[in-house]
Amino acid sequence: MAKRIINNVKLGLFVLAGLVFLVLLLYMIGKDQNLFGETYKLKARFNNIQGLVVGNNVRFAGIQAGTVKKISIINDTVIEVTMIIDTKMKNIIRKNAIASINTDGLVGNRVVNIVPAHNPGPFAEEGDILVSRKAVATDDMIETLSKTNIDVADIAADLKITVQRINSSTALWALLNDMSIPENLKVSVANIRSATLKAGTLADNLNTIVSDVQEGKGSLGAILTDTSLAKNLNEAVVKIKTVADKADELAVELNKMAADIRQDVNQGKGTVNALLKDSMIVIKLNTSLDNIQQGTEGFNQSMEALKHNFLLRGYFRKLEKKKQKMKPE
Repeated sequence: MAKRIINNVKLGLFVLAGLVFLVLLLYMIGKDQNLFGETYKLKARFNNIQGLVVGNNVRFAGIQAGTVKKISIINDTVIEVTMIIDTKMKNIIRKNAIASINTDGLVGNRVVNIVPAHNPGPFAEEGDILVSRKAVATDDMIETLSKTNIDVADIAADLKITVQRINSSTALWALLNDMSIPENLKVSVANIRSATLKAGTLADNLNTIVSDVQEGKGSLGAILTDTSLAKNLNEAVVKIKTVADKADELAVELNKMAADIRQDVNQGKGTVNALLKDSMIVIKLNTSLDNIQQGTEGFNQSMEALKHNFLLRGYFRKLEKKKQKMKPE
């Protein structure tokens, strides 16, 4: 009886040990610890692992590559994640690959995602530390979405107020109900089209003018392209400059002459001074003019008397007829 009890106890312990071993084996397989394959270790360091735990998957470009082996705290800002990677990835993962922590699905477990760099580099070896990149945290996304929802709510409220104001605006609805506006718009569009055509025609004309000028056609083209005309213009400019210089010299001479006359007048010398300041000369000139006028009147009277003299009357009549014949009809 006692022997049977001992055998049952041994059997129970054996079964219990087998169950424990089976559970551990299933656990290890479930965590994909690569118990039956060759592996090597890679590391990555993060400021925040965002809930990553030992046993989480490691993926390269979305392909299962290994699992998280160990998580170590280096200091208060750096956490080191040790990963065991399948040996078949040795010729794929390079030293400059970038590791980041993402989520398996929308609300799934955390995974370490390794992506290749754009530049080529040597392959990663045992114990290499990969460059890490900060991933977007779910909490940050939720916080951003919350702020976005608040902003959208504010925008919706403002739009509601705007729509209410539009609905209550009689002037706006009167403007929208005005049937003459489409016709006016059509007229405006037609005017714009006509102005555009005229602008195109004007541009073509300007292009033609520019082409003619470049080819030396027309007066402007001749001025811009004819070298002989440019030479003539230069010669004309030189002559104008010479005339201007001579005019300057003449102006200097006239100024000098005027200065001499002014000096003579001020000093009481010269003919000009006598004409301007000598009163006797003025009296004599007036007397001479009176005498000349009297002599002219006497001569006219004598001539008139001779015309009526019977001896010379015929001569003056002939002269008068001759003058009448010489006048044009």
